[in-house]
Amino acid sequence: MYFEELGMPLAPASLIASILLVAALALALLRIVKGPTPFDRVVALDLIGGICLCIIVLFAIHFDQQVLLDAAFVIAIVSFIGTVAFARYLGKGGDQ
Repeated sequence: MYFEELGMPLAPASLIASILLVAALALALLRIVKGPTPFDRVVALDLIGGICLCIIVLFAIHFDQQVLLDAAFVIAIVSFIGTVAFARYLGKGGDQ
Protein backbone atom coordinates (compact mmCIF):
# COMPACT_ATOMS: atom_id res chain seq x y z
CA MET A 1 0.00 0.00 0.00
CA TYR A 2 1.08 3.53 -0.66
CA PHE A 3 0.67 4.67 2.94
CA GLU A 4 2.84 1.88 4.33
CA GLU A 5 5.62 2.92 1.97
CA LEU A 6 5.52 6.36 3.53
CA GLY A 7 5.70 4.86 7.01
CA MET A 8 2.23 5.99 8.08
CA PRO A 9 0.37 3.68 10.45
CA LEU A 10 -2.83 3.21 8.49
CA ALA A 11 -4.04 0.00 10.14
CA PRO A 12 -4.76 1.44 13.61
CA ALA A 13 -6.48 4.47 12.08
CA SER A 14 -8.63 2.21 9.91
CA LEU A 15 -9.58 0.11 12.91
CA ILE A 16 -10.56 3.13 15.00
CA ALA A 17 -12.50 4.66 12.11
CA SER A 18 -14.32 1.37 11.50
CA ILE A 19 -15.37 1.08 15.14
CA LEU A 20 -16.63 4.66 15.23
CA LEU A 21 -18.51 4.27 11.95
CA VAL A 22 -20.24 1.09 13.16
CA ALA A 23 -21.23 2.88 16.38
CA ALA A 24 -22.61 5.81 14.38
CA LEU A 25 -24.51 3.39 12.14
CA ALA A 26 -26.08 1.70 15.17
CA LEU A 27 -27.16 5.05 16.62
CA ALA A 28 -28.66 6.14 13.30
CA LEU A 29 -30.59 2.88 13.03
CA LEU A 30 -31.88 3.46 16.54
CA ARG A 31 -33.10 6.91 15.49
CA ILE A 32 -34.94 5.39 12.52
CA VAL A 33 -36.70 2.90 14.78
CA LYS A 34 -37.51 5.31 17.63
CA GLY A 35 -37.75 8.59 15.69
CA PRO A 36 -40.70 10.60 16.96
CA THR A 37 -41.37 12.27 13.60
CA PRO A 38 -40.93 11.24 9.98
CA PHE A 39 -38.50 14.13 9.53
CA ASP A 40 -36.19 12.59 12.15
CA ARG A 41 -36.31 9.33 10.23
CA VAL A 42 -35.42 11.09 6.96
CA VAL A 43 -32.42 12.77 8.55
CA ALA A 44 -31.31 9.45 10.07
CA LEU A 45 -31.69 7.74 6.70
CA ASP A 46 -29.54 10.44 5.09
CA LEU A 47 -26.99 9.95 7.86
CA ILE A 48 -26.90 6.21 7.15
CA GLY A 49 -26.19 7.00 3.50
CA GLY A 50 -23.29 9.21 4.57
CA ILE A 51 -21.95 6.57 6.94
CA CYS A 52 -22.09 3.92 4.21
CA LEU A 53 -20.28 6.34 1.95
CA CYS A 54 -17.54 6.75 4.55
CA ILE A 55 -17.24 2.98 4.99
CA ILE A 56 -16.82 2.49 1.24
CA VAL A 57 -14.16 5.21 1.08
CA LEU A 58 -12.40 3.61 4.04
CA PHE A 59 -12.39 0.27 2.20
CA ALA A 60 -11.09 1.98 -0.95
CA ILE A 61 -8.18 3.46 0.98
CA HIS A 62 -7.44 0.31 2.98
CA PHE A 63 -7.52 -2.09 0.02
CA ASP A 64 -6.13 0.44 -2.49
CA GLN A 65 -9.08 -0.01 -4.87
CA GLN A 66 -9.98 3.21 -6.66
CA VAL A 67 -13.00 1.64 -8.34
CA LEU A 68 -14.76 1.78 -4.97
CA LEU A 69 -14.54 5.56 -5.06
CA ASP A 70 -16.74 5.55 -8.18
CA ALA A 71 -19.31 3.48 -6.32
CA ALA A 72 -19.12 5.89 -3.39
CA PHE A 73 -19.78 8.82 -5.72
CA VAL A 74 -22.88 7.12 -7.15
CA ILE A 75 -24.16 6.31 -3.66
CA ALA A 76 -23.68 9.94 -2.61
CA ILE A 77 -25.73 11.18 -5.57
CA VAL A 78 -28.53 8.64 -5.09
CA SER A 79 -28.66 9.33 -1.35
CA PHE A 80 -28.94 13.08 -1.91
CA ILE A 81 -31.66 12.76 -4.55
CA GLY A 82 -33.61 10.30 -2.40
CA THR A 83 -33.43 12.56 0.65
CA VAL A 84 -34.60 15.59 -1.32
CA ALA A 85 -37.46 13.65 -2.88
CA PHE A 86 -38.63 12.22 0.44
CA ALA A 87 -38.36 15.61 2.16
CA ARG A 88 -40.51 17.17 -0.57
CA TYR A 89 -43.05 14.39 -0.15
CA LEU A 90 -43.23 14.98 3.60
CA GLY A 91 -43.28 18.75 3.12
CA LYS A 92 -46.39 18.51 0.97
CA GLY A 93 -48.23 16.59 3.68
CA GLY A 94 -47.54 13.06 2.49
CA ASP A 95 -47.59 11.59 6.01
CA GLN A 96 -51.07 12.43 7.26
